[in-house]
Amino acid sequence: MKILALDLGKFNTMCCFFDTKTRKSRFLTTPTERQHIASVLKNAKVDLVVMEACGPSGWINDLAQSLDHATLVCSTNEEAWQWAKVKRKTDKDDALKLARLAAMRELKPVHMPSQTHREFRSLVKYRKTLDRRINKTKNTIRAWFVNQGITIDSGDKAWHTGREHINSFRKPIQDCGPDELWKGELDIELTILDSLTQQIDTVVKKLEAIGKTEPRIVRLMTIPGVGPRTAEILVACLDDPHRFETSRQVSAYFGLVPRQYQSGETDRNGRITKRGNPLARTILVECAWASLRYNPWAKGVYERICGKQKTRKKKAGIALARKIAVISWAMLRDEKDWEPKRMIEVTESYGRMSPALKETLQTMKPKENADQRKSRLRKEAREARAAADHRASETDRKSSKTSTISKSRSTKQVTTRRKTTKTTATRSSHAASKPRRAGKLVRVTDAMTSA
Repeated sequence: MKILALDLGKFNTMCCFFDTKTRKSRFLTTPTERQHIASVLKNAKVDLVVMEACGPSGWINDLAQSLDHATLVCSTNEEAWQWAKVKRKTDKDDALKLARLAAMRELKPVHMPSQTHREFRSLVKYRKTLDRRINKTKNTIRAWFVNQGITIDSGDKAWHTGREHINSFRKPIQDCGPDELWKGELDIELTILDSLTQQIDTVVKKLEAIGKTEPRIVRLMTIPGVGPRTAEILVACLDDPHRFETSRQVSAYFGLVPRQYQSGETDRNGRITKRGNPLARTILVECAWASLRYNPWAKGVYERICGKQKTRKKKAGIALARKIAVISWAMLRDEKDWEPKRMIEVTESYGRMSPALKETLQTMKPKENADQRKSRLRKEAREARAAADHRASETDRKSSKTSTISKSRSTKQVTTRRKTTKTTATRSSHAASKPRRAGKLVRVTDAMTSA
């Protein structure tokens, strides 16, 4: 078996061609550039290309696989790389050791994501880098105001409503006198802060656009308490969920398992190992504390582990972070969204669940993302407008009906008055005509009597 071991460097790479049968090796130094590495890989007739996991290993691994070479990207955190007591360390020695360890199968391979996923992972990390730069700039500005004895607002208020007060002290550096140079420095830092804020907004918009088209991110966001930033980091770290066989491997990957020291009858567990991606571990712990407000299941798990003891709060938070990581991995593996009823089955398989928590999970509504919430609010607004228009039309109809009835009543009253007046006049005319007829009859009777 012929092995090509690459000891990658920033400028140059040491290539070791090792034959496992003859145990002979030869070396070649080449620049760490795409064209030179491609030339070496094209001319090499080897069975395996071995390299350590580092920055350039991504594109070199893709290049070797495109040339139909079997590759092995090994982790440098294993015991095989603990070479602290060697008497001589050179690039040739490192490349030769890499080839020999590969021949003995003592190297542990690492997962190499695709180029698209590496770019996505890099963008997720870069957003956090911009966030750290913004915080550092804000702390620098606050330090200047403290040194000058000037009070500014605390918290985020200083950078929103209190920004006008801060801007009143800025001044171009070329216009500053000898005793106000800090105002010129403030002007430069505020310019940097505005630029960084604009850039991080652009990065966040790009991540949100990617998240809308990535089903894995959408699936993880169905967990109450898991937002877009947490879902992005989890997807960036886990990548292919099928590369983990058990949940214990996922917990160890994020460094959320305790250290173990076992010798003879001694078996002692310590603090968590903190191996793996520190950004993912940090965001998982933050997500665990936030889940206590939005996720009844997470709150129940926290209270069960904490046991109302102040000394166990942080341990319960770490344990909840590990559970969230494992649940996220299981959801990606099974391609299923968050289901509160499923969490009832899982919790009851380990122990008893309180009736109140069980009822809460049974009646729990599914979580809405931003688009669903906006759609629901628009629907509710349309329904509210339709109800208002219906009430307005009913009111108009009732008012028109009332006006019609009042008009008919007034017309009826006028008609009745007219009829009453006419009847009265008729009766008056009849009453006035009756005495004349009576007098005529009297006169006729008198005439007849006299005759």
